[in-house]
Amino acid sequence: MNPIRRAAAMAILTTACLGAAPTWAQAPARELVVASSATYAPFAFENKEKQIVGFDIDIIHAIAKQQGLKLRIVNTPFSSIFAALNNGDVDLVISGVTINDKRKQSFDFSAPYFDARQLIAVPQASTVKSLKDLAGKKVAVVSASTADDVMSREVGKTNPNIRRFESTPLIISELVGGGVDAAIGDNGVIAYRAAQAQGLKTVDDPSFPKEHFGIVVRKGDKAMQDKLNAGLAAIRANGTYNTIYKKWFNQDYKAQ
Repeated sequence: MNPIRRAAAMAILTTACLGAAPTWAQAPARELVVASSATYAPFAFENKEKQIVGFDIDIIHAIAKQQGLKLRIVNTPFSSIFAALNNGDVDLVISGVTINDKRKQSFDFSAPYFDARQLIAVPQASTVKSLKDLAGKKVAVVSASTADDVMSREVGKTNPNIRRFESTPLIISELVGGGVDAAIGDNGVIAYRAAQAQGLKTVDDPSFPKEHFGIVVRKGDKAMQDKLNAGLAAIRANGTYNTIYKKWFNQDYKAQ
């Protein structure tokens, strides 16, 4: 090819590449897959139309709107939710996950988005008044949950009186059916489920430490962590957080 034709060809190629650049830059954002176990009403559960709704779902959608993120919520059993994140099947997790030192060794968290504690559910006639009163009793917990950790520390991880299940509805069902003497779980979920079931009451033990829920991301994913924190700070500041909190808990948010 002579020099003149070569120069013309290069000019055409350069123009084509420059013309293509805006198209690439304007490509739609990648859809982020969000795992949530839809058995934790009022945090995440399926409504009559089989849509996943709840406090957690409203919070992550509000954050996404602030940050211009596109989301797809996937119903994932809590027992496999962390493996799904580690395997790259999902990009983040919002499912009433308590921030603790053990989990922080393997994952990173957003700033806290909910103040929580553990709560005990027992039959109305039960004399249980504290965690210590559960010694020797059969107690239902969600496998790998904070309640599982609490009971494991209290009576030993392999104690046969710890009955592990996949979801909160199952532990409440087991309690109502008389298969266990008590059930332990996050306060918002246990209070909601116990109120719906007949013959149950809740016991609040002051010895349970204050806890915080966080949105979980893969270890080292600081970009995602920063986006979530910026979005969460924005919805707290503009009143959206309180609106969502009041929708699901019938009261204004007050920090613990």
